[in-house]
Amino acid sequence: MAGVPDYLESWMTKQRWYAGKSRAPQLQVIGGFGLAAPNSAAVIRVYLVLDDAEHPLLYQVPLTERSEPLDGAENALVASFDVENGRRYIYDGPHDPAFAEALLRMILDDGEAHETDGPAAANSGGPLVARGHHTPDSAPVQFVSSRVLGGEQSNSSIIFQVASPDGTPSTPIICKLFRAIHHGENPDVTLTEALGAAGSTVAPRSIGHVTGLWTDSGMAEGIATGHLAFAQEFLPGVEDAWRVAVHAAEVGEDFTERARALGVTTAEMHETLRSALPSRATTPSDIATTVASMRYRFELAAAEVPGLSEYHPALERVYHEAAASPWPALQRIHGDFHLGQVLAVPGRGWVVLDFEGEPMRPMSERSLPDIPLRDVAGMLRSFDYVAGSFALSHPGESAAAWASACRRAFVDGYIERSGRDLREHRAVLDAFEIDKALYEAVYEARNRPGWLAIPTLAITRLIERSATP
Repeated sequence: MAGVPDYLESWMTKQRWYAGKSRAPQLQVIGGFGLAAPNSAAVIRVYLVLDDAEHPLLYQVPLTERSEPLDGAENALVASFDVENGRRYIYDGPHDPAFAEALLRMILDDGEAHETDGPAAANSGGPLVARGHHTPDSAPVQFVSSRVLGGEQSNSSIIFQVASPDGTPSTPIICKLFRAIHHGENPDVTLTEALGAAGSTVAPRSIGHVTGLWTDSGMAEGIATGHLAFAQEFLPGVEDAWRVAVHAAEVGEDFTERARALGVTTAEMHETLRSALPSRATTPSDIATTVASMRYRFELAAAEVPGLSEYHPALERVYHEAAASPWPALQRIHGDFHLGQVLAVPGRGWVVLDFEGEPMRPMSERSLPDIPLRDVAGMLRSFDYVAGSFALSHPGESAAAWASACRRAFVDGYIERSGRDLREHRAVLDAFEIDKALYEAVYEARNRPGWLAIPTLAITRLIERSATP
């Protein structure tokens, strides 16, 4: 392994995607590869940097080197320094159009890059290999321009303006560059591509992805492989379902038909994933493990939010009833489903985004079959949050009836499309919704104490409902 330059360590630890801010970094370069810049505009190098402090994390760090400053990229400047034949400027790769175009070409042309020289290849035990993979039915396009989407947390998203070979503007592309990378598949890539391959328009159309192969002494064969980037169609100028729903609640607008349509879309998503990817029957062991994890999360939540302790006897009844009820089969699901993960696209309806799963769960767990009721519960909680946020901004007023109507309509739409009566699984669904609300209670207690009543009132309501035959 090779150390990293002082300027890179200083820059990395200030980035939003760097997760080790609470501890001293221990950074080493374990591999890297170069890409040919269009018109030789820059030297492009992509590094894999391991932070071995406490819990090892592996980061993907693309950099470009230029002999002249890049106009408009002052905020992306990593470092500048004098060399023998002039001055060099180092930039964060996604903000440099030279890297952006090279990355897009790698995907569209099924390109391949290898580590061929340098300290990473000499000291990491073997070369890193990166390969582009384009989706077979994606139309050929050419690069026009690029920009980085603001507000990213764990990834960097590059928006490409592209054109068809004859110069006609085409649908923009968004490429998500994964900053923290892991061995194994990234569900966002796998699930989105599976939906598209099955002919579904529930998710944005896939353009392609980049995979990497690197040395890892923790793997049985010493080699790890995973996704480095993922490109799909970009849908500009549209609002997510959260904003649409909040506006509807604000003006007292009926949202039930759109909630029903969202239930239909959710059921289609689950149906397609179930047919396209492996699924299996839920076993008694699966049920016992899931309910045990719910009990464990309650204990953790009650320790942090003392007021939750009073729910213990009632929740034991909820968990017991859930364990004794019928459960649907295990299959691939969205995993972090809420109104903010859905776009309202004119002429197309609801489109689902971000299939990476729950951010707090390890990547290996996010790729396992799960209970589709987890997604249903997440969306039901999201409607409840619309009503809760409305009440906080309108003291003395309530949108509880609005949210209740949306919840019923969403479930009705799901039943209509799936043919599966969710009422048969009510006890299980209640348990999953309470489990989500416990997670929310901890979050609100830590970050927004004024919002704590939203999940705690929901827990009370769900417990009271579960006690009703």
